[in-house]
Amino acid sequence: MQPAHSRTWSAAVGLASVALLAAAVPATASAHDGPGVTITTVSNSRPDLVSGPDVLVRITAPGSVVLRADGHPVEGLTRQADGSFLGLVRGLRPGVHHLVAESGRRQAAVTVIDHAASGPVFSGPQQQPFYCETTAFGLAPAAGPSCAASTVVSYQYRTTGGAFRALTDPDDRPADLATAKVDGHAAPYVVRIETGTIDRAVYQTAALYDGHEPSPLRPDTSWNRSLVYSFGGGCNGGHHQGSSTGDVLDDLFLSQGYAVASSSLNVLENNCSTIISAEAAMMVKEHFITTYGPVAHTIGWGGSGGSIQQYDIADAYPGILDGIIPGFSFPDPFTVLDVAGDCRLLNRYFAKPGVAFTAPERQAVAGFLDYDSCTSWDNSYASRLTAAGSCNHGIATDDNTAIPASAIYDPVTNPGGVKCSVAEQYANQFGRDPKTGFVRGLADNTGVQYGLTALEQGRISPAQFTALNAGIGGYDAAGTPVAERSKADPRAVHAAYRDDIVPSGGNGLRTTPIIDQRVHIDTAGPLLDIHTSEWSFVMRARLEKANHTAANQVIIENQYTPDQLAAANAYELAAMDRWLTAIEADHSPHNRQAKVIANKPPDLTDGCYLSAAERLGQPLTYPATGRCGTVYPTGANPRLQAGGPLTEDVAACARKPLDFGDYPVSFTRTERAELRAAFPSGVCDYGKPGIGPHGTAGTWLGYDSRPGEK
Repeated sequence: MQPAHSRTWSAAVGLASVALLAAAVPATASAHDGPGVTITTVSNSRPDLVSGPDVLVRITAPGSVVLRADGHPVEGLTRQADGSFLGLVRGLRPGVHHLVAESGRRQAAVTVIDHAASGPVFSGPQQQPFYCETTAFGLAPAAGPSCAASTVVSYQYRTTGGAFRALTDPDDRPADLATAKVDGHAAPYVVRIETGTIDRAVYQTAALYDGHEPSPLRPDTSWNRSLVYSFGGGCNGGHHQGSSTGDVLDDLFLSQGYAVASSSLNVLENNCSTIISAEAAMMVKEHFITTYGPVAHTIGWGGSGGSIQQYDIADAYPGILDGIIPGFSFPDPFTVLDVAGDCRLLNRYFAKPGVAFTAPERQAVAGFLDYDSCTSWDNSYASRLTAAGSCNHGIATDDNTAIPASAIYDPVTNPGGVKCSVAEQYANQFGRDPKTGFVRGLADNTGVQYGLTALEQGRISPAQFTALNAGIGGYDAAGTPVAERSKADPRAVHAAYRDDIVPSGGNGLRTTPIIDQRVHIDTAGPLLDIHTSEWSFVMRARLEKANHTAANQVIIENQYTPDQLAAANAYELAAMDRWLTAIEADHSPHNRQAKVIANKPPDLTDGCYLSAAERLGQPLTYPATGRCGTVYPTGANPRLQAGGPLTEDVAACARKPLDFGDYPVSFTRTERAELRAAFPSGVCDYGKPGIGPHGTAGTWLGYDSRPGEK
C-alpha cells in the first residue's frame, strides 16, 4: 500500500470530486454577490469540511433576510446583538449544498460540502478493523465500522464540599449545590454532559446548565462563550474506539463558565495519529457550535500526548485551536519515539555481559539528569515501536481487552493480524512497505554517535565510546532490536516533513499563542519519568528556526505538587483568555503574527513558580540559567548527547566521513577499525539538513486512497 495522496482542500469542488481532494482553500469562507450582504459558515469556518446534518451560518445584511438551502427556505433566523443574523441549516446529507442569503435584491452565497458524521473528512481511509467501546461510556452497544450510538445527555452538580455528583433532574437544587461564577455573575453549578459518537469516536461536551436546553441561536447565560478542548495522553497504534476522553468534568473550567469538549480519538493512547485527532476535534467542535452557538475562542489543554496534539494540530490544521496550553510537553510522536528507542537500546547494551558503565557514565551517555528517566522510556513507551507489544496496553491506565487477542499480529500464527506500533496510525501518510507488510518506518540511528558529548567531556573513555557504538544496534521493521542500525524509509522521511508530522513550527504555530506548562520531574521526587524539561526548549528551537522568533511561546516551570499545579493552571488559563481576548479586539492593520506578539499580556512572561504564591518572571534558556535554572535544572537526552541539534527535527541525518581528527581524544588502531565498521556510511553531520526534502506542503492537508497509485 502506498501512502494516501495528500492535498490541500478547496471549497470549490463538485460532488464527484469530494473524495479526490483539490487545490488550495480560498482565504475566506464567505462569498459576495452584491454589496452589503455576506454569509459565512460559523460552526466550521471551512465550508468544504462541514460534517453531520447541521451547519450554523451568519448573515450580515442592511435589512431583513431570507436564507435558502438548495432552494428551500430556512426558518428561524435570529438577529444578534451586533445586528447580524444566525441561522441553523438542518438535515444536510453528505454532498454539495448551496446556501443563498437574500436581502431585497442583494444576495450572497456559499457552497457547503457536507461529510458523514462518522467520518472521515480529511484523514483518509479509516483504520480497519476497528473495535467499538461505547458501553464504557454508558452508551448502547455499537457495531463497526462506524461504532455509532445514540446520544445521551446527563447532569452532574458540584457540591459545596468540592465533589461532582449525579443529578437526575437538572431543575433540582440540592441543599449542597455550589455556585459557579460566569463573567462575574453567580450561576447554579449544574453541568450538562452530552455523550455521543462522532468520527467513530465517543465525544463528550460539558457546560453549565442555565435551566434551558442549549440553542445555537440564543445566548446561554451560564456559558462565558469560550471553549476548552481537552486532549488526553499516551500514544498507541489505534484499532479501537477508546474507553476514555480528555477530562471534561473539570472544576477549573466549568466553575468559570467555560465549556469543555473532547473525544476518545483525542486521547493519543487510543489513537496516536495527530491527523485523526485534528479531524475529530474539528468535528466535535463543529457539533458543539451547532448545539450552543458561536465560540469566542477555543483553548487547547492537556499534557504529554495531549501536548503533542495541541502543538501538531495548531501547526498543521490552524484555526481548530486559537491558543494552546500544552503540559508535560513533547513536540510530536516520532521525535520522542526516537528517544524511547535509544533508551531501550542503551538498556540492552548496558545489560550485556562484560559491559561496565558506572551509573554516572550511563547518565552521561543518556543526558538526563537521572538515568531512571531513560529506564522509564524503555518501560513505558518503547513498546510502541513494536508490531504488537502495545496492543491493549496503556501507559497511564490499566490494560484492556478492546482488541481480541485472536486478532493481534503474530509473525507465525497471525501475520496479517492487527499491528499496534505508532507508525500504524500513519499508514495514510507513510504508506505500507509491500516487502514487509509494515507501515514504512521513520526510525533511524544510522550515523548517530551515542555518547559523543560524554566522550568530549571526558566522562567516558574512547574504549567505552567505541564499544557502545559498535554494539548499540537498531530495530527491524517489526520493532525488534537487532545488531544492525535502524534506517528510515525515504518515503516516510519525505512524508514526515511534507505533511508536518514532525512539525516545523512555521505553519499555524507561527500565529498561535502558546503557554507551555513545564512541570519539573527531571530529578528524584514524587514523580520521575519520561517528561523531562528539555522538550519545551525543543519546540522553542523549532519556532525560532522557522520564524526567527519564539515570542508567541511562554514557558512557565513549576513543581509536581498539588498547590503549585493548581496555582499555575489557574494563572495560565486566565492569562491565555486575556491574551486571546486582546488579539480578537485588535483591529489594527498588522498581520496575525504581529498581533499575537503585541497583545501578549505584560505580566505573562517566561518564569517559574518558587512556591504556589510566588511566580518569578525571567527568560528561560537552554541550558538553564538564572534563579529558575537553579531551582529547575534541565538535562538532555541521548540524541542531544550524540551531538544532535536542539530542534531534534532530523529524521535521518546527513553523514560525513569518519575523521578521527574531529575528536579531542585518541583511539587505538583496533578502536579505529571498530568505529569504521560501526559507521560504514559515515557519522551524522548535523551542520547539514537531514536526508530528504524539507519543507511542508502547507496546512490543512487531506488524504485520499488514490486507487491504483503505485
